[in-house]
Formats: sequence, structure tokens, C-alpha cells
Amino acid sequence: MIAALVPHIWFFAAAAAVTYAADWYLHQRGSYLINRLSKVRAGLPIRFLLRQLMLILLLARLDLAEEPLFYTAVACFLLFYGLQAPHGALVTLIRLRRTMPVVTRNVDLHAVRIPDAPPGVLLRRSAEKMLHLDIPAVAGILIAAETGVDAIGYAGAALTLLLALLSIAVLLPYVRRSRLAPPASAVLKAVDGWLREYQPTVVLYFSGSNESAYQGNMWLETMARIDGRPLIIMRERGLVPQLAETSVPVICVPAGTHLMNLDLSTVRVCLYPANVGKNIHSLRVPTMKHVFIGHGDSDKLASVNPYSKVYDEVWTAGRAGRDRYALADVGVRDEDIVEVGRPQLEPIKSWTGTVKNPIPTVLYAPTWEGWDDNPGNTSLLLAGENIVRRLLNAADPVRIIYKPHPFTGIRSAKAKAVNARIRAMLDKAAAERAAEPRWVKEAASAAAGQSAAKAELVRIEARLAELTATGRSGGDDAEESRVSLADPAREAETAQLRAEWNDAYWRSFGWWEHRTVTGPQPKLYDCFNESDAMVSDISSVVSDFIASGKPYAVTDSAALGPEEFKRQNTAVRAAVILSNSAEELDELLAAVADPAADTQAQARRELKTYLLGPDEPTSMEQFNAAVRALAAKAEARNQGVAQRVGEQAVAVPDAEAATSGAGAGDPQAAAEADAAADPDAPAVPGAEAEAAVTEGTSSVR
Repeated sequence: MIAALVPHIWFFAAAAAVTYAADWYLHQRGSYLINRLSKVRAGLPIRFLLRQLMLILLLARLDLAEEPLFYTAVACFLLFYGLQAPHGALVTLIRLRRTMPVVTRNVDLHAVRIPDAPPGVLLRRSAEKMLHLDIPAVAGILIAAETGVDAIGYAGAALTLLLALLSIAVLLPYVRRSRLAPPASAVLKAVDGWLREYQPTVVLYFSGSNESAYQGNMWLETMARIDGRPLIIMRERGLVPQLAETSVPVICVPAGTHLMNLDLSTVRVCLYPANVGKNIHSLRVPTMKHVFIGHGDSDKLASVNPYSKVYDEVWTAGRAGRDRYALADVGVRDEDIVEVGRPQLEPIKSWTGTVKNPIPTVLYAPTWEGWDDNPGNTSLLLAGENIVRRLLNAADPVRIIYKPHPFTGIRSAKAKAVNARIRAMLDKAAAERAAEPRWVKEAASAAAGQSAAKAELVRIEARLAELTATGRSGGDDAEESRVSLADPAREAETAQLRAEWNDAYWRSFGWWEHRTVTGPQPKLYDCFNESDAMVSDISSVVSDFIASGKPYAVTDSAALGPEEFKRQNTAVRAAVILSNSAEELDELLAAVADPAADTQAQARRELKTYLLGPDEPTSMEQFNAAVRALAAKAEARNQGVAQRVGEQAVAVPDAEAATSGAGAGDPQAAAEADAAADPDAPAVPGAEAEAAVTEGTSSVR
């Protein structure tokens, strides 16, 4: 605006270039500022309009307001904005008509025709791309204003309008009926047909925020090995792309009404990894038994949520979970708790008693800050930097693997800042270590192997990308639902490649190098296997790590004191208890370095059985036994209801009414006659009895 008022063409051009670049950069980053600007009425279209208005102001200040170039610019921008509406309408229509009521994986929807999606370049960030088509006009008009050659401005304006018209034209073929997704009714009918053919018996029902995908992913392998015909039901479209590779059929049903109308009559057991509001849409179905399995086993309050009363059973890993509910007294009955172990823990390797590498590796895996400001939620805020600093300054060298919780910083800016500082500390320490003579020598001897491992990672990642790319680049949910079908050969190769990737990842850098691990790969359990000890907080991470038998420390961030901390939290009874100063870390490092100094070894073995259940039978065997037992209960319940409903139907005295001549063939008259004969009988009109029978039969179905 200053450049327009001065006026100064090149100053204006430079400022305009900066604003274009800033907008592009912020959108590329997915910056939160973009959302905030929209909230204060400074959204994307307004920002472009303001830039164009200031160009008009510049022309006026240059005394060009009476020139054809000025009118050309005004007309061009008016027409350009006029074309935004049909373009936006077409994009919206295509997206809406390409949106199916469900998103599926490994579900054969051949019964409906799902055409290819439009090229992703046409719909992805379409408004931003369309608005940027004003660049030729802006550039041409500026050049014309500077040089006096109006033809350049006319050419720029014409090019902008031509490109806008072309953008609309290329979208038109995709609004034809043959290019759109089939109607919702046809898709739901096809899904019901597949369900009747597949006849699922066990469902994993998963709903949550975009950050909670790990809660469902941790159960995928268990579902693939479960007795019966498994099915995964999801509720949020945004979570489907985050779902890990699985051979189990997946149906994402965002609308509760659609879910409640699916034919799930063969399902006998429904498993819930999270307590969320949308669970009610499945909990209402009486023909299946409902089980809370959670997404971890810990002493957090979430593990004894009173919401758990709504389920038929609550499955815990070991005796500790049962006792935890008894102590909490939140209404979950002891007979409704079943101990099934933790099938996910099978990949965790048991400790041999010696460190894996020449120097010990300590995993620091703090949990997240939680929804409140309870200081006991996470060690990150009060102790995190002290923990890392003491490990870095240990008398003998230690390698640190830092794996923060995926939710870290989503609520607390302070936690986000501490996380950033810890990562910076580790980066600095890694750089300093790399310059030390001892590690320089180690790096030189390991360089060839690390280079080979990095090359192997590139090869594996390229092949995994090929295997996981089920459709064309840019295909939408509808197209991916059509092509995402299970392929046993592909799944076997993918599993093998992921194992090779994990091995190559740890070989791609030195065993002495500090590392921050984020994202889904490598997995938390892979970090367990790579480490010799762990520092964490009260969370399921601690319970899971106990399966390894390795020494561990837990931070008493709320400063309860060791005895009270152990009394309140079962999982820390065999841990080194850290204060916020982390000065007790020497005890943990001593236990790792010398088995004779490991005073908690026997306590860890006993605690493992208490928390996670016995080693025999295996967790998977226990889990499958629980599924079979509960499925049998569901079947018995359904048969009992069907029998009672059948008896109720027989009790309608049509025959007697016909014999007595009172309303023969009329259930209403028959019921009235029967009620008259027996004054004590309840007055149930025949129509209501018939409706009750119908409703009961429908429920069983």
C-alpha cells in the first residue's frame, strides 16, 4: 500500500512478490496462521483482492486513471473474480458427488461402479491455484505501467482470463454422471451385500482425533490373528490414511445413521480401544457383546474410567488391571473383568542381562502433558531437561534415544518448547561427540556399513512406496475404496521389507549417536529392543517396557515421594524412582552396567506377571479364548431372546378368538375377547403386541 501511495512501481512489484511467496510458503507448511487469518476475515480470496485493489490504487496514483490500461485492469479483475464462483462451485460439486458414505479397505465393492478420480492437481488446493492465476495480469500491468507499452498489460490480462476459463473447462467433464461416485443408497447396499457374504464375527470399533491413529494401529496385528472373521469399523475419514497396512477388512462410516443401518447381525464381539462419544452408535446394538480393550495398560486415571461400566466386559492385561478397578470403585464389577495379556508385546525381546553395544543406550519416552495441568502427567515439564542433561553428563558415556509422545505440545505451549529444547540439546551433544577422537575413529570404521545401510533404506522405502500405492497418484477415497484389496503376496513382502527397514535404520548411524525418534517408524517397541534401560512416566509405556525385563526409571513429577508414588502406581514398584532433579539416575545406570548392582531384577520379574499376565498360555491364546467365550455368551443371549419373542408371538390367541366367534381373523378383536375372558390379564392391544414381536425379531436379526 505504501508503494502504491508513493507511488513506486518497482517497490510495489517487490512487495507483491514477497506477499505471493509468503502465501505460498504458509500454505505449503500448513501454517496455523492461515486458519487465524480466515477467522479475522483476511482469508485467501480477500488477500488476493486487496493486492489487486492496491494495484488499481497504484495506477491511479501514476495518473493512469483515465487510460485504457486502468479500465482493462479493473475489468480483468472483476471478470477474474466472477470466474471464481463457477470454478468453486464445480470443485465443490465434484468433491461432494465423489464422496461415498463409506471408505473401505480390503472390501470388494464390485457390485457398484466407482470411476477413476479426477487428477489430484485439479482439486488439491484448487482455490489457491485458481487465485494465483492473476499473476500474469498483475505482472503484465506493472510492466505496461513502467514501460508505457499497454499491449503487455492487455496480454497479461487476457492470459489470466484464458487460464481461468481453461481451469473451469477442464473440470466440466468430471461432473458427468459417469465420472461421479454411485449414489449413497447403492454403495450402502453393496456394503451390506459384502457383509452378508463375509459374515464378520469380531469387530474393532475405532473413533478418535487425527492424533489418535496409534490407538487403533496397535491392535491391527492382533485383529489379523484373531479367531473368527475380523472387521475394523472406523468413524473418521481423516484417520483412514493413517491406518497402517493390514489385511483385515476396514469400513469407515462417518454418519451414525449409516452405521446403525449396516447389517452387523453376524457380529458377536465388538472391541473398543478408546472411550469416545461415538461408541454409543455401536453400543446400542444388543446382539453383540461389547468389550473395552483400551490402548495401553497403566495406572493413569484413564485406565479406570467410569465410562467402562457401559461395556459387557473390560479386558485387562493382568491381575493389576483387575485390582486397579477394584480400588477405584467406579462401578465395574469384578466378574466383568477378564485378563487376556497383551498380544502386542510379542515383538519385545527379553533382556539378556548385558548391554547390547559397547556403551548403554537409555530410552527417554515421556508421555504427553494431558488435558489438564496436573504436574504428574508428564516428566517433560519439570524434569525432562534435567534427565537428558544428567544422561549426557554421566561419568561413563551413554547413548540417548529420545521418543516423545505423539501428542506432545498439542495443548501446552510450554511442553512444546521443552520438547524443542531437548531435541536441540541432543543435536548439540551429537555434534560434539562426533568431533571427539574416540568417536571419530569409530565413525571412520563404521562409515562403509552405515553408507550401505542408508542405501538399503532408500531401496526399501522405494519398494514400500510401490507396494503401498494402491491406486493412481491423486486418487480419492472413492477410488482407493475400489482398489484397496488385500493381496497376501504383497502383505508378506511388505512385512518382510518393514523388518529389513528396521534393521537397516539402526545400522545407518552409530551405536554411540544420540537420536530423536518421531513418527510411526521406527516403532516404540523397536526402540525398546534397541535400548538397555528406559526413563518414562506413568503410562502404558512403562507397563509395556516391563515385558522386556530391563531396568527402568519413572519420574515422580508430582513429588509424592518414593513410598507414596509406589503405593499409588503399581507399575513403578520395581522402578528407580526419579525426583524432578533426576539425581537418582546413577542408580539406573549402575543396574545396566553391572547385574550385581541390579537390586530390582527379581521384583521386575514378579511385577511382569502381575501386570501383564503369565507367559503361558501366550497372550494371543488368552485373547482368542476370551473372544470365543464372549461370542458364545452373545449367541446364547440371542437364542434366548429369539425363543422368548417366538413364545410371545404364539401367545396371541387368534385361534381361540376364532373359535369363540369374536373377531375371527382379527388380532385386535381376539386380544379384546381374551382380555374380557380374563379380567386380570394385561390389556395389550393386538396391534401393539404385533409391533412388539416385530421389533424383537428385528433386534435379533
